[in-house]
Amino acid sequence: MTPERKYRPYNLVAELTYKCPLQCPYCSNPMNYGETFRDELSTEDWGRVFREAAQLGVMQVGLSGGEPGARKDLPEITKAATDAGLYCHLVTAGTVFTKEKLAKVKEAGLVSAQISVQDSDPANSDLIAGVPSFDKKMEFAQWCRELELPITLNVVLHRLNLDHIDDIVALAKRMQCHRLEMANTQYYAWALENRDLLMPTREQLDGAREAAKKAREDNPGMEILFIIPDYYADLPKPCMGGWGGQVIQIQPTGKVLPCAAAEVIPDIVYESVRDKSLVEIWHHSEAFNRFRGTDWMPEPCRSCDRKEIDFGGCRCQAMMLTGDPRNADPTCQYSPHHDIVVEARKAAERPVRPPSEIVYRTLSPRAIPQAEPIPVKVAAT
Repeated sequence: MTPERKYRPYNLVAELTYKCPLQCPYCSNPMNYGETFRDELSTEDWGRVFREAAQLGVMQVGLSGGEPGARKDLPEITKAATDAGLYCHLVTAGTVFTKEKLAKVKEAGLVSAQISVQDSDPANSDLIAGVPSFDKKMEFAQWCRELELPITLNVVLHRLNLDHIDDIVALAKRMQCHRLEMANTQYYAWALENRDLLMPTREQLDGAREAAKKAREDNPGMEILFIIPDYYADLPKPCMGGWGGQVIQIQPTGKVLPCAAAEVIPDIVYESVRDKSLVEIWHHSEAFNRFRGTDWMPEPCRSCDRKEIDFGGCRCQAMMLTGDPRNADPTCQYSPHHDIVVEARKAAERPVRPPSEIVYRTLSPRAIPQAEPIPVKVAAT
């Protein structure tokens, strides 16, 4: 079967900008984004990209970032996605919107929104975000309700909020969310920098998992997801549905990636929609074909009966933890490098580092002005 027929993307993650007023310590944006990502794609560029994505078979676009609300042309970008026939979903912290701007984006074709909140407790939420933001997020959620815009609440879970599952569910109910996503931190970029602070104990994770299970039983009208961290899974997930299999991620400057963390693999050329069509990049670029399928696999993955299920796990995680992206994902119990993950679990049982040691996501020189940061000591990077 030819690549054109076998691999079809369903979801496009459009990172419109990396500017963001928040400083979340688990942010998946590049750690070196400062000056590198200033030359953002124009409204017209994104319109062409959306049309090419639809040609490939993409059905949904997530308008993401950074903070997509930082783009003044967000209504125009949304209309371009809608005109291309894509289901348009906004992924936002909600803090930079006015009700008028949100209304314009909805009028342009926005179908749904996901709002991130760092915790159910306002003070802890602001501490984790690095700036006062909880109240503004609640105001954004109220505007969504008034505009009849379905909302998902997203809470990234870690050691600093994992004991609050019941309160997080209660918050989602107050916000009248249709869906609650509680995804435990996956350790890439800023999250890997803060792993010793964020990684939960086994006991804490098991308690949270039981609380989430009960919440699903008690709230059948709300879709509730609870995703465990890879480090506690023992068998890897099929990351992004398999490398180059289902998802396209485009950076603000136009570089096209199979996933958010792909650039940690240093010897791959990632091409840009400024230079080539998205169709050509998807089908023929080295970046999307390097780890597609299973032919690239060495042992033990090559002989594993799960290789068509999990595709060897995450290539980026293998690179970050072992130095070679071809290795089996160390989260897999059959990986010869699994001891790296086991040791990280053991480290999580030690006394937790204080929140004053959070390594916050450094703000870009052109980041959006916001309220004064939370007064805590930031660890040196």
